[in-house]
Amino acid sequence: MGILNMTVIIGYMGDQVRATLGNGDRFGVRIDYLEAPDVSRGLGHGISLAREHFQSDPFVTILADELYLDSNHDELALLDLGGCDAVCGISRTVDVEKVRNNYSVQLCDNRIAALIEKPRVIENNVLGCGTYVLTPTIFDVLCTIEPSRRTGRVELTDALSMLARRGTVRPFWLTGTYFNVNTVDDYNHAQSASRTASLAACRVDVIVPAYNEEESIGYVVHDFKEHADEVFVVDNSSHDRTAETARLAGARVETVELRGYGETIRWGLDHARGDILIVVEADGSFLARDLGKLLEYLKNADIVVGTRTNRGLVARGTNMRGPVRWGNILLAKLVQILWLNRQPRFSDVGCTYRALWHDTWLHIRHRVHAAGPEFAPEMTIAALQERQRIIEIPVSYYQRIGGESKLSANYLGLGRTALRMLAIIVARRIGNAQEIQNDAPGTGTITSATPMAAI
Repeated sequence: MGILNMTVIIGYMGDQVRATLGNGDRFGVRIDYLEAPDVSRGLGHGISLAREHFQSDPFVTILADELYLDSNHDELALLDLGGCDAVCGISRTVDVEKVRNNYSVQLCDNRIAALIEKPRVIENNVLGCGTYVLTPTIFDVLCTIEPSRRTGRVELTDALSMLARRGTVRPFWLTGTYFNVNTVDDYNHAQSASRTASLAACRVDVIVPAYNEEESIGYVVHDFKEHADEVFVVDNSSHDRTAETARLAGARVETVELRGYGETIRWGLDHARGDILIVVEADGSFLARDLGKLLEYLKNADIVVGTRTNRGLVARGTNMRGPVRWGNILLAKLVQILWLNRQPRFSDVGCTYRALWHDTWLHIRHRVHAAGPEFAPEMTIAALQERQRIIEIPVSYYQRIGGESKLSANYLGLGRTALRMLAIIVARRIGNAQEIQNDAPGTGTITSATPMAAI
């Protein structure tokens, strides 16, 4: 749209909006903030606070609780107002309940004759959306209208309705898919649609932490490289030919010297270049044929983790039996109980095979510090603490190719791994106990200017 400057009106929990958007550099715009000290006075009052920012030119206003996919918003920059004081974005919908939750419009000769906020009677299938082009005239109207009898607040729709009666409001037909995000389910639905639309264009990187795995690493790289944009092997200073074998097989290889398994995975996640990051073992115990399943579920989640507890998918000869199987199940259920308020469902706390969005990793990265095998449960817990959506799905699990496990070759190793996992679970629960839990979203209206402004 050519917008270079934006003004975001924030209220309750506005600090979270600031923290998320920053100064706008990463979006290529400049963002200024206006604080609405009393959000109970309504959207119209909040917009009126921007009067000093928009004194002459038209400006675009978009409500922050709406999402548009594949829309024609760029056409707003070329829109000729034709002497009108306002333009309202509208679209046709097959779900008239959306009209009831937004506002309805009555059209007459390419003008909007009336707007009704959350109408009781639905007269047509035209949905009023939270996209507007406004002129400074709107500020005069907002200062003169009375609070709504229905809500007791100054409503933008009432101000636009007053202008509509003057014949100075025109419609703009929006294309694409519209989402009004009022609940967590709304957010998940919108996010799923956005991710589904973009998944095919996403870069997928497979991260393989490796230490002395020359017998298996070539097989793993060959198995995954046809299904990903890059197989990234992080070689933790192996004493054998792991790095050379992986490189010959077609992987990108970085040799590092780190403290352990978890730190190696973290280094790989930090230095991978994909939009989607896959973590897999170097020993051949997981196969690429499950990758498509992880990616499919990733449309509806921030992280997808595997579980090796489905007996029909666990091959003979693996270590996922007896104490190992039940230990993972019990620790997974402990995580489930300790974070019951997040409603997780886990059956395997130690499965490395997982997929996550790169943005998700950046969001939880500051909570993940484990150097060893406890990295897997810590990463899962970090996602729960940050209210990320996690889905666990069954994956196939096979006997490792050559060598022996560095973590569970014998009962002593198993015991140490279990204790480290238990310790990190308890530590993260204790550390999280004092954090304030609050699900209320921050309020925000986005405004910009140049060549049009937007609120």
